[in-house]
Amino acid sequence: MVKVKLPFRRQRFTSLTNSQWQVIKDFVETGRKRTHCLRRILDAIFKLNRTGCQWRNLESPFPWQTVYYYFQKWKRDGTWAAILLQLVKNERVRQQRAPSPSACAVDSQSVKKGAMVKLDSGIDGGKLVNGRKRHLAVDCLGLPLAIFVSAASMHDGEAGVELLWQLDLVSKRLELIRGDQHYGGYFKECAAIYKWEVETTQRPESHKGFVPEKGRWQVERSFAWFNFFRRLSRDYEKTADSSAAFIQISFIDIILARISN
Repeated sequence: MVKVKLPFRRQRFTSLTNSQWQVIKDFVETGRKRTHCLRRILDAIFKLNRTGCQWRNLESPFPWQTVYYYFQKWKRDGTWAAILLQLVKNERVRQQRAPSPSACAVDSQSVKKGAMVKLDSGIDGGKLVNGRKRHLAVDCLGLPLAIFVSAASMHDGEAGVELLWQLDLVSKRLELIRGDQHYGGYFKECAAIYKWEVETTQRPESHKGFVPEKGRWQVERSFAWFNFFRRLSRDYEKTADSSAAFIQISFIDIILARISN
C-alpha cells in the first residue's frame, strides 16, 4: 500500500497569511484605490471553494455579488491561470527541480453535475456518470500544467487535445506524456505535431482497485486532492470555464498552504 503525505497542512479553511498574500498580491493589486479589500475577497472565494456553500449563502464582509464579480473578472482576464502558473514554477524550484517539466501525466475524472446545469454536460457511458469530465495534465509532483473541462460524453483522447496547446505554453522542455490507452490514436498523432512522445499503459485486468503505475499515479493523487474542496464534490457551475476556474483555485489553495506564516 502506497502512503501519500497530504500536500497541505490546513484541514479546514483559514484566511491568507501575510506570507501567502505577498506571493499573489501583485497579480490582483494594480495600485488603484478600491472600496473593497482584495485580500478579503480572495479569502471569501477560497472559503466558498473549501466549504461548498452557495454564492448567496456566502458569509463575507462583502455582498456575495461583489465576491462573484471578482471571481468572474479574474477568470476572464486570466488572473487565476497566471497565479497558478507562477505558483507551480515556484513550488518546482522549491522542490529543487527545473521550473518547467520534461514529462507529464494526463487523465480524466468524470463528475456528476448539479441541478440546473445544462451547458457542456453529457453521459459517460463507461462510468455511467451524467455530468462533466475534468481533464488534467500534471508533472511528477502532481502539480497542474493544463486543465480542461468538457461534457462527460467526450472521449478522453479528443478532449485531451485541448491540453496540448496549454502544455506547449507552459513548458518548452516537455518530451514525454504518459496516459492510459485512451490517449493513443488521435491524441498521439496530435502530440506528434509538437514532437512529444506519448507512452500509454493500462492496469492489468487481473488487478482490481487502484494500482500505482509508474509516472501516472501522480495524476490520480491530484484528483484525490479535490476531495478536500466541497465545491468540487459535484460540478455546480453553469459553464465549463467556471468549473476549470474552481479547479485552478483549488490548486492555488493547495500550493499556498505549503507557505507557512
